[in-house]
Amino acid sequence: VIVPYPENGDFVGRSTIIDGLKHDLGYSQPTGKTQARVSLYGLGGIGYDVSVFWVHASNAERFRQSYGTLAQECKIPGYDDPKNDVLSLVKKWLEKKDCGQWVMVLDNADDIQLFFPPPSEATPDPAGPDPRCSFSDYLPECAHGALLVTTRNKQLGVKLSKGQRIIEVGRLTEHESERLLHAKSINAASTDLLSLSARLEHLPLALVQAAAFIQERSITVAKYLRLLGDTDQHTVDLLSKEFETVGRDSKAPRAVAQTWIISFRQIEQQQALASDLLSFMSLLDRQDIPAKFLSHYTQQKESEAPLGDIELTEALGVLKAFSFVTEDNNGSYDMHRLVQLVTRKWLINCGTVSRFGKEALLVVSHLYPYGTYETRTTCAAYLSHAKSVLRLCEFKSEEEAKAKASLLHCMAGYFSFEGKWSDAEELNIEAKRLRTDLFGESNPSTLASMANLASTFWNQGRWEEAEKLGVQVMETRKATLGVDHPSTLTSMNNLAYTLHGMGRVEEAINLMQTCIRIRQDKLGADHPDTQSSISTLENWA
Repeated sequence: VIVPYPENGDFVGRSTIIDGLKHDLGYSQPTGKTQARVSLYGLGGIGYDVSVFWVHASNAERFRQSYGTLAQECKIPGYDDPKNDVLSLVKKWLEKKDCGQWVMVLDNADDIQLFFPPPSEATPDPAGPDPRCSFSDYLPECAHGALLVTTRNKQLGVKLSKGQRIIEVGRLTEHESERLLHAKSINAASTDLLSLSARLEHLPLALVQAAAFIQERSITVAKYLRLLGDTDQHTVDLLSKEFETVGRDSKAPRAVAQTWIISFRQIEQQQALASDLLSFMSLLDRQDIPAKFLSHYTQQKESEAPLGDIELTEALGVLKAFSFVTEDNNGSYDMHRLVQLVTRKWLINCGTVSRFGKEALLVVSHLYPYGTYETRTTCAAYLSHAKSVLRLCEFKSEEEAKAKASLLHCMAGYFSFEGKWSDAEELNIEAKRLRTDLFGESNPSTLASMANLASTFWNQGRWEEAEKLGVQVMETRKATLGVDHPSTLTSMNNLAYTLHGMGRVEEAINLMQTCIRIRQDKLGADHPDTQSSISTLENWA
């Protein structure tokens, strides 16, 4: 057995997965005439370990080193001759029946191009000038051996398993999380341990990192929970702390955040659209991300060739393969909370958060409808994403300011429809300010925000404020659009309501009569707006 790690005495749980591995790898009986191949895939740091011949597969250099060590330790004939190709030697030796039964663990096989490079990048000679050979050609195939792959990339796991079973390694259960913390000598009230596990999404590597931090600094679990705090930044900072633990590759990243960033970079190099989608999605709310957002984002991207549904499907397939996003039954997408936080931090470090923040704002602003009865369901579904981009985006350009004002205006309409007047007021005030700065007070969009703000005042019984704005909107529309313009008449109708609410009934009736007369002339007596004003006047009589 050649395994470069000591036994991990703190290993807990995963009994179902272990039982499945024993069965699929032929642990209890010969594997038969074909080679058993199984892939374990999951989010980086999710926890998968098993051993016999251990091959580091994170890059070409480490793959070669592992084969070299295997050849040396097993004293494979010819291993010490520099003229021989060690990769071929190991493959042929393991395929011989007199080698006996074996299991090869292909660990951290995440780079699909390492094993299945595009035809133009592959070379049959691994010692040639191009180091990017197809390493899948050097994986031994025989009935007396089995191959176990651990990967963050489900797509690669499927390819290496050649259609045989792949097993997802998911999060720990609450019980497994608590056992793991106890195994790391973390003793605390069960409620604190469960709180810590929940905050860290039951992710083994994050829990081990937390345990190391707690022990090294001699603090309590409760103190660590306070350090996590209520802000995302505190969580990311702690996830970025390096730590040491038994049974972990010394060359592997020593922080949860760095583990994922390696995958981010692989995706960025191999599938640019997938990388951009991950960045874009990280600035939305992490749950129920509508497919429509992703489709619109893809279609709006500048590229040499048009991007459509096929390209979007392929890019999302990469993100799902790395377990960074999951697809719901309703066709929307979710991001792992901790992955989202680390992605945002990565964007900041790369200096690209402004770019993706702008793109996220423009997409959400374009697709968020004005709040009405017909659009209420869509408004509710998109609301958390609108709040997220408003909170995270920087709004440096005029284009962003216009998009922000439009989004605020539409969100305020939804809050007004829901009767949340205080929330609607806050958004209308900001939309009015932005539009005044951008377009001036007499611009139609500015006046629309002013009219909506007056409506929120009216519905809260703040008559004087509603009247002041209502008069300003009506007079400005008279001057810019004309007294008989539908928007002017709407302002006149609304101001009459305000005057009536203030007890100035005679003024209200006179203004409403004027509105009715002009509407009858311009729209006709049977028009819904005309009939609405007539009905109101009859009720006041």
